[in-house]
Amino acid sequence: MPLTISEKILASHAAQDSVTPGEIIQVKVDFAFCNDITTQLAMDFFKATGATKVFDPERISLIPDHFVPNKDVQSAEQVKKMREFAHENKLPYYFELGKMGIEHVLLPEQGLVLPGEVVIGADSHTCTYGALGSFATGVGSSDLGAAMATGYVWLKVPESMRIEYTGKLKPWVGGKDLILYTISQIGVDGATYKALEFTGEVIGSLDMDDRFTISNMAVEAGAKVGIIPPDDITKSYVKERAKRNPTYYYSDQDAKYQANITWDISNLEPQVACPHSPGNVYPVGDLHHIRVDQVVIGSCTNGRINDLRIAAKILKNHKVADSVRCIIFPGSPDVYSQALREGLIEIFMDAGVAVSTPTCGPCLGGHMGILASGERAISTTNRNFIGRMGHKDSEVYLSSPAVAAASAVKGYIAHPEYVIK
Repeated sequence: MPLTISEKILASHAAQDSVTPGEIIQVKVDFAFCNDITTQLAMDFFKATGATKVFDPERISLIPDHFVPNKDVQSAEQVKKMREFAHENKLPYYFELGKMGIEHVLLPEQGLVLPGEVVIGADSHTCTYGALGSFATGVGSSDLGAAMATGYVWLKVPESMRIEYTGKLKPWVGGKDLILYTISQIGVDGATYKALEFTGEVIGSLDMDDRFTISNMAVEAGAKVGIIPPDDITKSYVKERAKRNPTYYYSDQDAKYQANITWDISNLEPQVACPHSPGNVYPVGDLHHIRVDQVVIGSCTNGRINDLRIAAKILKNHKVADSVRCIIFPGSPDVYSQALREGLIEIFMDAGVAVSTPTCGPCLGGHMGILASGERAISTTNRNFIGRMGHKDSEVYLSSPAVAAASAVKGYIAHPEYVIK
């Protein structure tokens, strides 16, 4: 029976020869994790199972990244309980402040999530790791708690939807533009509970940082997983990091898809998602002189080293506009260290940027970049719902690091060509 890559991974983890979309299966979990917001409930459900120890300390990670450095007493108490649980269960992959990074940047970087695996996390953007060729998906804290005890999770096999990108990318166009365009075309519910499979010559030309960005925002189209079949670029990335042996799966040529879509993106311009939906997308050239108060570059979507390199290329020898606050969040300590070695941090500071320790803080309106009433931000994050980054009367636009950096210099939403001629 011909199967898609997602179906093959699920079948192997359910100890079955094949699976069918809609089938409910119990699958073995290769890696499970949660953050400072979701860990408390997961711990409660773990204890409710009667378990006295986790199924495998090497297969679980706790990452305090949303409100860290702790913004208040409540967040400090949350992280304290995480720390205690990690120590009680002798978890080697509890990442304390200083070692902690944004979870979806940190885990692939550390070689803890791998191709061919089933990965679950109590965070919706767990789908990021589909860029490696894994079946990675967000689950509720109750499922996560049960999985920490048993090593298994129940899943419904999703239908698969294949998207092929052909052509050649124009300058300043990358993974963020591709996924924003995709969401604008199929809608924020266009892939609800489906496995979005990204393919084509354009995907093959992208580095892993761009691929992570694409898979990260699959959930913004409602997808259960956003998966990219592995290739030599994937294998090279994994080879120098993997803590376990990866398994590489590929879709059969005659596998069945709910839909097959092909787009030639040769003429695609940098894209911007306008308030208040990731699907409300326009080419940057269609947005005329929209003033911004704040620019955020970072997050689990665009906080990797190539994102910072792009931002630095635009900000070098320029200044952030007087009317703008610009904040850059490297996604992990390793990204921060690499940016220091390459002189990127100096470029940012010379431009008038505030450079932060890794944190999810501003993305969810948690801390370190909250918007006031009537303020407008352009951000490389993944959601721009009402009140997402602060006051309900603020506005958030989503873009690539290139557009965000150019906007910081100009003071309004701008094409990078407005800064780099």
